[in-house]
Amino acid sequence: MQIDPRGPRFAAVLTSAVLAASLITDSGVLLAVQALVFALGAAGRSPYSLLFRAVVRPRLAPPAELEDARPPRFAQCVGLAFALFGLLGHLTGTAWLALAATGLALAAAFLNAAFDYCLGCEFYLLLHRARPRPGT
Repeated sequence: MQIDPRGPRFAAVLTSAVLAASLITDSGVLLAVQALVFALGAAGRSPYSLLFRAVVRPRLAPPAELEDARPPRFAQCVGLAFALFGLLGHLTGTAWLALAATGLALAAAFLNAAFDYCLGCEFYLLLHRARPRPGT
C-alpha cells in the first residue's frame, strides 16, 4: 500500500502535541488516548490519517511521490510500545518510567514533525536490510 508521505508528518505534529500535553499535565489519560491512536495507526486506521485525508490533503497539491506504508506502520508500533511503557509507569507510580517513555516517544514524534525524520521508519529499514535473504 502506498501513502502520501505528508500524512505521517501531519500525524507526528498532532502526536507531538498530545505527548507534550501529557508530559506537561502528567496525564495518563492523554497518554492512553495517544496509545489508542498508535494502536489504530499500526492497524492502518489512524484517526490522524483520516483527518489528514478528509481535511488537509484536499487543500494540497498532489504529492510528488507516494511511499510504502509499512515503515510508518512499524513506527506506530514502536510508538505504541513506548506509550504502553509510559502507561505502566503511570499505573505503578513509577514516575521516571512514565516520564522517560513518554519523553522518548515525544522526541521521536518531534523529529518527524519538525525535520521529517522518522526514527521508527529508519529502524524498520535497518531490520529489513538485516533480515537473512532466502538462498544466502
